[in-house]
Amino acid sequence: MNSQQAKQRFGIIGNDSKLERAIDVALQVAPTDISILVVGESGTGKENIPKIIHQNSKRKHNPYIAVNCGAIPEGTIDSELFGHEKGSFTGAHDSRKGYFEAADGGTIFLDEVGELPMASQARLLRVLENGEILKVGSSKAYTTDVRIIAATNVNLPQAVKEGKFREDLFYRLNTISINLPPLRDRGNDIHLLFRKFAADFADQYNTPPVKLTDDAVEILKNYNWPGNIRQLMNFVAQLSVMEEERMITSSRLQEQLPNISTSGLVKFEDKNKSDLSEREILYKVLFDMKRDLSELKKITFDLMQKEGNTEIMQSVNPRIFNENDENNFVLNQQNEPKTIEVEESLSLFEQEKRLVEKSLLKHKGKRKDAAAELGISERTLYRKLKEFGL
Repeated sequence: MNSQQAKQRFGIIGNDSKLERAIDVALQVAPTDISILVVGESGTGKENIPKIIHQNSKRKHNPYIAVNCGAIPEGTIDSELFGHEKGSFTGAHDSRKGYFEAADGGTIFLDEVGELPMASQARLLRVLENGEILKVGSSKAYTTDVRIIAATNVNLPQAVKEGKFREDLFYRLNTISINLPPLRDRGNDIHLLFRKFAADFADQYNTPPVKLTDDAVEILKNYNWPGNIRQLMNFVAQLSVMEEERMITSSRLQEQLPNISTSGLVKFEDKNKSDLSEREILYKVLFDMKRDLSELKKITFDLMQKEGNTEIMQSVNPRIFNENDENNFVLNQQNEPKTIEVEESLSLFEQEKRLVEKSLLKHKGKRKDAAAELGISERTLYRKLKEFGL
């Protein structure tokens, strides 16, 4: 199988030299059993590389298992990957095979490997070093013959420096590294993908495909596409459903794409993609609550002024309306102390729940995209969903 055949078989669109290089490397290393690390931003199509490698290896007739490490709760990930013995923990009514045992003789793809907890990293290192897996609750090691391909959008060398990822595991996984370019660096491929998605949605919705004027194509190609191919596909779906005109002009495209200036040049920020801690998320929620409280204070003050209630106004300490002040709202009327506490209609729990619900609704239930917008890992979002009963 050559590069062109691989693209046709796995539905890969594009002729960019960096993409071609990634596919060529995948085909070159496929006959071997060495570990591969696929690196690239979220949404660049990293999941296609291990499929190409597996289908062109001697293991192609054996199991291929793909695991998203970021989507498995931390408390169960060892059991999912390596299995467990009966009675090893509450709810373990029977022994269970893990993914590594089930993939014996084949290939296992560990997506978002940078999300693995440190304890799970140690177990994975043991598999890489001597092919042994240790089930949860067992002292007996089992051997397995599995080829490991890992992928990440995390800067693993930086994670190693910060003590979040084992250095020895990084070097074991990184025998060969395959880098997938972000969509913004793929030039004419962006319009090729647009036309492919437009044709697909036209067939799906039984409508003519949306097209772009020449100046709109240039805007499309110059956009940053932080969500890469996944974002482009969702954007084309949006245009296919919502736009009445099938020919999209540059002005209309400017209205639909965020962060585009009137000159048509893209404005984007080099945001830090690393996940925020739960404490930072909590601070964000508290800040939003404080801002809402400040706005409520100002509205109350304006209403007093409008009604001309000078008796109350004279007794109000102006500093309580300072948005930076954290004191309660206190009014002293007729020399009798009376405290009026302006309470939030939503508790901190409900505020956080509302943020998660809004993000999931915005991204149509896609947890990975919602987690990225909220600045947390998929594992943290999964735990929040269970906590909120969503």
